[in-house]
Amino acid sequence: MKNLLTILIALTLFSCNKNDNEADAYGNFEATEVTISAESNGKIEFLNLDEGMQLEKDAVVGQIDTVQLYLNKQQLIASKSTIYSKSANVLSQRNVLNEQLKTTLIEQKRIKNMFDENAATKRQVDEITGKVKVLQQQINSVETQNAPIVNEVKSIEVQIEKINDQLKKSKIINPIKGTVLAQYAEPNEITAFGKPIYKIADLSEMTLRVYFSETQLSSIKVGQEVNVLIDENEGTKPYKGKISWISSSAEFTPKIIQTKEERVNLVYAVKVIVKNDGSLKIGMPAEVKL
Repeated sequence: MKNLLTILIALTLFSCNKNDNEADAYGNFEATEVTISAESNGKIEFLNLDEGMQLEKDAVVGQIDTVQLYLNKQQLIASKSTIYSKSANVLSQRNVLNEQLKTTLIEQKRIKNMFDENAATKRQVDEITGKVKVLQQQINSVETQNAPIVNEVKSIEVQIEKINDQLKKSKIINPIKGTVLAQYAEPNEITAFGKPIYKIADLSEMTLRVYFSETQLSSIKVGQEVNVLIDENEGTKPYKGKISWISSSAEFTPKIIQTKEERVNLVYAVKVIVKNDGSLKIGMPAEVKL
């Protein structure tokens, strides 16, 4: 009877140790991968990157040929200057008419004063008034002639701004700090708008996507710290992780779940953020213990 009791205690301890060693969730590491594509057409003049290279945000890593864009811009600038000269002639005519109108208005005032004192005739008043109206109509006509010239200048300025934007986009600028995962183009190749050039991801923090069963949901919450383990030659290597997201809906158990019991249940996806010391890689399996 005593031996039987000893065996039962040993089995209980073994069972407890097995449960303690078993992970609460399994998954694989992910990272947000960004594919950088060309925003312009032409020959790649230079491309300063390689797979595995660390790139800073806003770093200029390449340049696409801009000769044709530059020449088009210079042509538009020359056209703008020509149109400005036409506008200057029209405005010069308007300035002359404005001076004439100013003099005529002074004359009109003088004649009206004379008319009030019976020193001028009604005919003289009507003549000077008619002259003022004619000059005002001529000024309006000149301004009407200048309007399409102004619109043409604005149109050219818009085209120049479009070319400036294309010139800016001819520079291959890295949008995020991270590690180059793949390179799809080489210097001196001809590229086109939307053609991938390289892929980059920030690997300083990795996202571990794991799956918890419904019965475990009450034990986890966003912001909670958990223990993350990866395989090593002589066991496992521990990391600290923090739960950043918990799915609001269940899904069928994915293949990466290890135990047979978990494969028959619905599970909830959970994301765990883990600081990367350089050992964590995309796709690497890991397990979580609460």
